[in-house]
Amino acid sequence: MVQSTASASETIIEIVGLHKWFGDFHVLKDINLQVNRGERIVICGPSGSGKSTLIRCINRLEEHQRGKIVVDNIELTKDIKNIEKIRTEVGMVFQHFNLFPHLTILENLTLGPIWVRKTARAEAEEIAMYYLEKVHIAEQAHKYPGQLSGGQQQRVAIARSLCMKPKVMLFDEPTSALDPEMVKEVLDVMIDLAQEGMTMLVVSHEMGFARSVAHRVLFMDYGQILEQNSPEEFFNNPGHDRSKLFLSQILH
Repeated sequence: MVQSTASASETIIEIVGLHKWFGDFHVLKDINLQVNRGERIVICGPSGSGKSTLIRCINRLEEHQRGKIVVDNIELTKDIKNIEKIRTEVGMVFQHFNLFPHLTILENLTLGPIWVRKTARAEAEEIAMYYLEKVHIAEQAHKYPGQLSGGQQQRVAIARSLCMKPKVMLFDEPTSALDPEMVKEVLDVMIDLAQEGMTMLVVSHEMGFARSVAHRVLFMDYGQILEQNSPEEFFNNPGHDRSKLFLSQILH
């Protein structure tokens, strides 16, 4: 079991005794997690295990009922100002790209910086083009989302989050809605981000990505973190019977 020994200054996300219910369904049960700056964590597990709900709680897309979440020294409560501060610092990439279809790619990317960070339009466009270059899609800047492939749209979605210059990036199964041949182009962008030191929490079944990029792999089932370990230990010597069964089913 990997135990974090980070000081408070190194910790960017702290989750203590987190519980979440949907009606009578207890979806997250006593989650405790500390994430350090620059750490890359891949969260895996079967469908319905609470993985996506956990990361959606980190930027208050889902409201937790018990426990504590602190992001960059700000506690997530019902305080709207705190929620807005955290959402400014935490980027989120979903399964489905959530781009505005009536806006060009460039307009999609500049919207957040202009309206949230109050960036001048010319500067916002410069930042947008920088990140479109970074995800290898700058030539598509003046097209509309519907003119792009799924893999291209997901790279745009990643660039859009990066334009807000977040301290943390959350990825909720970013490749699961893509055709297989498009998966690599998105993972390559995420690998580049990881190599630059971005703090990342990634819900994914892409085990090759987890092996090569993660500092820690978390395995969830029944709303609990059943195991957390280095990729090497998790894949070669899983410590929980449920992890072993899961790996036997997805690794061929």
